[in-house]
Formats: sequence, C-alpha cells, structure tokens
Amino acid sequence: MKFDTKNIDKKVLLNLFKNMLKSRMIEEKMIVLLRQGKVSKWFSGIGQEAISTGVTLALENDEYILPMHRNLSVFTSRDIPLDRLFAQWQGKLEGFTKGRDRSFHFGSNEHHIVGMISHLGPQMGVACGIALSNKLKGKKKLCAVFTGDGGTSQGDFHESLNIASTWNLPVIFCIENNGYGLSTPVNEQYAIDNLADRGAGYNIDSYVVDGNNVVDVYNCIKNVSKKIRSNNKPVLIEFKTFRMKGHEEASGQAYIDPEILEEWANRDPIKHFEEFLLKSKYLNRKSLKSIKNDLENEIDSNWDKAKSYNETQFNEKVELKDVYKDFTPAMTHLDNTTNSEVRFVDAIKKGIDESMSKYDNLVIMGQDIAEYGGVFKVTEGLIDKYGKERVFNTPLCESAILSAAYGLSVGGYKSIVEMQFADFISSGFTAIVNLIAKSNYRWSQNSDIVVRMPCGGGVGAGPFHSQSNEVWFTKVPGLKVVYPSHPYEAKGLLNAAIEDPNPVMYFEHKYIYRTISEEIPETYYTQELGKAKIRSIGSDVTIITYGLGVHWALDSIKSFKKDSIEIIDLNTLIPWDKELIFNSIKKTGKVLLLSEDTLINGFIGEISATISEEIFEYLDAPIVRVGSLDTPVPFSSNLERGFLSSSKLKEKLDKLVNY
Repeated sequence: MKFDTKNIDKKVLLNLFKNMLKSRMIEEKMIVLLRQGKVSKWFSGIGQEAISTGVTLALENDEYILPMHRNLSVFTSRDIPLDRLFAQWQGKLEGFTKGRDRSFHFGSNEHHIVGMISHLGPQMGVACGIALSNKLKGKKKLCAVFTGDGGTSQGDFHESLNIASTWNLPVIFCIENNGYGLSTPVNEQYAIDNLADRGAGYNIDSYVVDGNNVVDVYNCIKNVSKKIRSNNKPVLIEFKTFRMKGHEEASGQAYIDPEILEEWANRDPIKHFEEFLLKSKYLNRKSLKSIKNDLENEIDSNWDKAKSYNETQFNEKVELKDVYKDFTPAMTHLDNTTNSEVRFVDAIKKGIDESMSKYDNLVIMGQDIAEYGGVFKVTEGLIDKYGKERVFNTPLCESAILSAAYGLSVGGYKSIVEMQFADFISSGFTAIVNLIAKSNYRWSQNSDIVVRMPCGGGVGAGPFHSQSNEVWFTKVPGLKVVYPSHPYEAKGLLNAAIEDPNPVMYFEHKYIYRTISEEIPETYYTQELGKAKIRSIGSDVTIITYGLGVHWALDSIKSFKKDSIEIIDLNTLIPWDKELIFNSIKKTGKVLLLSEDTLINGFIGEISATISEEIFEYLDAPIVRVGSLDTPVPFSSNLERGFLSSSKLKEKLDKLVNY
C-alpha cells in the first residue's frame, strides 16, 4: 500500500494514525465487553477505520458529519468525551440520549454530528437540509454524510442525490462499500461495477477511493472539500473497503468466504499505515508503545468512569416532557384591529405571508409552490415577495424533502413543507414518524417543521386525493396535529404552528378552501394549540367534530329545537381539549362523535374511550360515533355521498336526541 504524503504535515499523519488506532482499540474492548454481557450490541467497523478518520480530520470541525454504525472514528476524531460515549452504550443518563436509544443513534450539535436512525436512508436528505442552511446563510461550509452499499438501493439515496444536484448543495455523499449489506453480497445488490458511477446520472462528480488507505481518503476529501466550498456542488465518493466482522458481532461471519477474509486482513489499514510511519521515521517502537499505552489508559479510565454512573431510572413526567421541546406560546392581543372577509384558503395564505414576514429564518418548500403557486394557489405570489431563497419548488421526492426540512431545523431554520395532497405523505412516512417525530425525545434536537396537508373528500377526487388521514399521525408521539374548520382558526392556528418549535401536521380541507368565508383580523395573530371552540350552544346533546364535520354538524342542527345541540370544534387533535369536552358532556349527558375519516380506528374512537373511562357516570345514553364507510374514498359523486359520514349524521343524531 502506497501513501502519498508529500503535502501532509507530520503532525497530521500522526493524528490520522492515533485516531484510527483509538477507534480500533475501543472496538476491541467493546467486543470483549459484549461477550461479557456488559454492552448489549455492537456493529463493528474494524477494517474500515481509515474512512471515518480520513473524512473527519479532512473536514473543518464546525462542518457537520452524518455517520452510520461503523463510523466510531467520526465520534472519537471529533473528541467526544469517552465517558459520555461509553455511558451512551450502557444506556446511562450521562450519554447523549438519556438511555432512550443505543449505539450510534444519537447526535451532538456541539460536535457537529447528527446520528443515524435504523432506516438509514433519511440521513442523506438531512444532509441536504444542513447543506441548504449553510448555503442560505452564505457560509462556505459543507456537510458529509455516510451510507453503505446497501443504503444506495434505497429511494432516499436517489432522491437526495437529485435534490443536491438540482439545488447545488455542498454535500459529500460517502459510500462505504464494504462488500455486504448484512449478509447480501454486492453482486446481488446492484448490477454496475462502481456505485460511484451513479453520480453521472445526477450530473455529480464522483470518485472511487481505496477506503483502506487513510492518506488517499484524507487527500481526496481535502481536495474535494476545497472545491465544494467554492462552487456549492455535491460530490459522490465510493470508498472500497471490507467489513472484517459480521453485520453485528452476534451475527457471525459464516456467510463470508475465508479466503476473502484473509485477503482483506492482509490489507488492514492500521497495520499498513503503522509500518509506513515506522519505516519513514515518523514513529519509532518506543513512541508507538507510548501511544498505545496512553490510549489504553484513556479508554480504561473512561470506561470505569462511565461504569460508575448510576443506572437510568424511569420518571414518567420527565419521559413525557421530553417528547416535545419546551415552548410557551406568546399571547397575541388584538386591539383596534381591522377585519376583512376572507375565504379559508386566503386565511392560510395570509398566515404564511405574515409568518414569512415575521421570521427571516422561515422557508417554504413543496411541489409547484413557487411561480405556479401550488395546485390550490395557496402560495401564489410568495416567491415575488420573498424570492427563491425562501420559496422552493421541490422535485417529487417527499421523503428526502421532509428529511431536508429536519436538516434545516438542525441548521437553525423553520420550514413549511406543503404536501400537494395529504395522501402523498405516505411517500415520506419514515421521515415523519421515525426521524422528525422522535428526534427531540431521542437527543433533544427539535424539528421546527409544519407540514401542510390538503385533505378530505367531497370534491370527486377519488381514492388517491381524498383521504382524511389525520389518524396516521395522532398515534405518533412527538407530532402535533391541527385541523381547523374556519378561516379565523386557519390563520391563527397556522401562525401558532409556525411559532411552535415542534413538528406540526396541519390539515387543510380542500372542500372548505373556497366555500367558507368569514371576517378575520388583517393583522398577525395566533391561537393556542389544543383549545377547542363551541360553535353552537346547547343543553341536550354534544357533537364533537372537526374539519368539514363542523359544517355538517352546523347544517344538521337546523332541523332540531334551538339551543338543543352543542357543537364543539376540536381545531386541534394533538393535543385535544379534554376539559372543554368534558364540561359540555357533563351538561348535556349525551355525545355524538363525528369524523370524516373512516369509522374503524378513527381518532374519535380515542375520544370515545377517554370519555368512557373518565366520565362514564355523566352519560345518559351510549356514545355514538359517526364515521365514513370503511372503504377507500370513491370517485363517483353518488358513491362518494354514500361513503361520507354526513350521509348517516341526521339518522344517528335523531336516535340520540330521542334516546
């Protein structure tokens, strides 16, 4: 193995060696501890240390790196305290996730590292978001993200390359091609010689580097980084290496040909570099022994320190508190304001405009939202006012865009992501429920994102454009879910959602867009999330509903005695206003729960269960649920009318009133 060191200082060479060796020595200790049952799992990067070390030391310390399981040297080369690292692996409070996640599923903004999630792919979109935040700030900084040969088969890989290429984002995509995706060899994963060749399809410069040669890795990253910082163009680098252990230590290596193992063992990156340094007189046997002794003492003392930390104890209040970032909304006072009549759609547009004006760090992204103004024209004109640096058309890649929004949050930005239709969020489900929703709980990194979701039926749009799919997200801790029915709340709750540093799924019913109008203040205001509203006061029955259901309910009570039926508009599903609902039911004794969503497992079932458990004694009749038919949403107008829960409302309400 040859090392081209002519432009590298001796101090750098020794630092490269020490960091590779430190990583190796920690791993060797962890494997022993794993067998002793003192750590629960280990994903070994033995044989791949040159990549993590070379990449990390070639970058500037304030440039973000997004590593994977086998990138221990990224963490140690950034001088993360070993006691905290070891505490992380032991599930101790002193780790980086308070015992809530394991191994390398964590990040540290102090060290400019964002850890992975087990789904692998989303982190490439996150890197795009971090790079975009640097670009928007005018910072000449880049972001490096790791994936394996297996990860390049995921859609997020291709979506992220496309975004980075299209938007000219300063990202280094690092592929560690170590021969196997768990047990599947590369010849069964893809049909090209080099994964780097895929860069050509996205007009991205790409390189193939010997991943076992730390100097080649370092030189490549140094040269590429200098270029990227000046032209903001992404680069794809494939590092050829080999995984000398199983996918995880417990999985073994029976599926690997022993001759291949021997071949790669002879190319060990640390052994070869050590021999080079000794031969070149950068090291001698005495100094080498001293380095190893110092590292061994550092590792052992920090392990003992981490071992002395108390076991993490369960505290329900703390666990629940950390699901969301602490936030106390400011109360908006509307004194002597001018009101004007606006449609629901225009209230949302005004809310976005006002929030864009209020927050310089707020951007909005989505398909066709810029010059075209979005398919529902909600964002029309915003690009003229705020420019292309804050109003982005995106490719059709929901997953990577949502991950990029998370990366923007890491970079200090707020973002609004418009789904063209709420139905399309399924393409970005992993990013929402596994990355964005869990982040604050896992490692105290909030997701300052509002996802706008045009939803609902009644417009003849058929099965793929008509769902009311709020329940997909009400089940996921870490998300807030808003679903307004009137223009006043549409604007106030949207502004509040944007102020909130937590992720908010904001549902906008398409049928209401241009059919419902009312007077609202022309100035900026917010409304507190989690506060329902009484739309009609009554004494005999309580209807609890939201979205288009509110208008169905208001229409249905016209045929009943005045002041008989009370209608409560939830406005927000997570959190929901239990106090107002309970007070109403205690007054009326009867409750009908109405939703446009299909009946089985709809959100109204959760409210029904809570009422039964907590205030059953106040009920004078069985709880009535009214939901849509348990089928996909049909296209034909006659079929859709029969499908929607509005077709059953009058009959169900009659029975309850007369019970």
